[in-house]
Amino acid sequence: MSLQTGSEGTSAPRIPDSSLPGPFPVGRYAARLREQLRSFRRVQLLGELVNLRTARTRVYFELRDGSGAIPCAAWLSDWETMLSSSGQAPAEGMQVVVAGGCDYYPGSAASSPAFSFNVTDLRIAGEGDLLAQIDRLRKQLDAEGLLERQRRLALPALPATIGVVTGESGKARDDLLAALRRRGWAGRLVWAFAPVQDRHAAPAITRALGDLAALEEVEVVIVARGGGSLADLLCFCDETLCRTVALLAVPVIASVGHHTDRTLLDDVAAVSCSTPTHAAEAAVAIDCVAARRRQLELAARLREHGGRVLHERERRAHAAARLRDHGRRAVLERARRLALLSRAPGVHVDRQREQLRQKLREIRAGSRRRLRDELERTGKRALVISRKSSSTLADCGGRRARELERLALALAGHDPQRTLERGYALAQAPDGSPVSSASEARERRTLTLRFADGSVGAEVSER
Repeated sequence: MSLQTGSEGTSAPRIPDSSLPGPFPVGRYAARLREQLRSFRRVQLLGELVNLRTARTRVYFELRDGSGAIPCAAWLSDWETMLSSSGQAPAEGMQVVVAGGCDYYPGSAASSPAFSFNVTDLRIAGEGDLLAQIDRLRKQLDAEGLLERQRRLALPALPATIGVVTGESGKARDDLLAALRRRGWAGRLVWAFAPVQDRHAAPAITRALGDLAALEEVEVVIVARGGGSLADLLCFCDETLCRTVALLAVPVIASVGHHTDRTLLDDVAAVSCSTPTHAAEAAVAIDCVAARRRQLELAARLREHGGRVLHERERRAHAAARLRDHGRRAVLERARRLALLSRAPGVHVDRQREQLRQKLREIRAGSRRRLRDELERTGKRALVISRKSSSTLADCGGRRARELERLALALAGHDPQRTLERGYALAQAPDGSPVSSASEARERRTLTLRFADGSVGAEVSER
């Protein structure tokens, strides 16, 4: 942006020994700044909608993500048109895609200046937008080595204290308690209740994890939540939350969603489980009820028979039972994994299909806008051509009339009739040919003299 000084306005004194141009009046500089900002390319932005408020003629809000925020504004009439076209009213905390460009209000002596992103189009972010954003963050965390840190931590087989981060009234809490009771675990649970679905959830979960990790007696932490849509589980893809989990010294077990759900927290956690029940089994690897039952059975048989052979047999039977349990657990684990992998292609195809539908909608909308703009430009161009052609035809007609008049005057100047009208006569032979010399007239002897108003006969005689 450049400013040039002129003779208009009041010139301010220069600062002595300053190499900077100016000084310029604030109003001129603000006006040029607005022109420069408005000349920037129009773009689309993806972010979380917050601080939505409506004024008399404008709608104001902010777009935010993990690395920044930008103020946005839209005219109330345009906002109502956007709502009618999108079919869903955007609300606080939603992920949206807006289109528009930079704008700047220069202010005045009685009002403050303001910068905003002028929004001309808005839609609720589709699953394809969110998946692309999550995939970029997953690749960044993987490049920094944060996806492997938690997996290097050893899980205790029978922890004495387990920390749990979940919703206070969610079903995940009941499932977790029921699973621990079935395994006969008699340790201590430390609860850290936090919201698990809104824009305040990720910071609250991050604080809860930090508080639990600070307790020395906590040996493992479970983060549990039921299933939901991608937008519902988006707080578990927060960059700050994932970085915090990756750097904790306590192993974290993620149990967010169901079999088909996958968040960034599942990638950075030490163990990823499909349900709260599965998370309880991963946290307490030993089935205490079965272990106690086997111990009681072994003690009873030893008391009954009291022999070393029986003890060795029981020990082998116990080892065989453990082997069967391990085999059953391995088979179940692999069956769950295979079931998850069998569903993955279908889920991936559905997501790709939804992305293609979204792209098709965007292409159609862009084509309609482009066609409308082209029709408007073509109409304006046709109007200009019509006006120019009308002006050209009018000028051409005037020039042709003047040219014909000029040629008529030139032709009249060479008309023989005009010469005769000035008093001259034309000598002609009887056959009508002109006589142009005296010698020819003597030879002809008989002539016809043509005047302006008629002809007379004449004879040539010499005196």
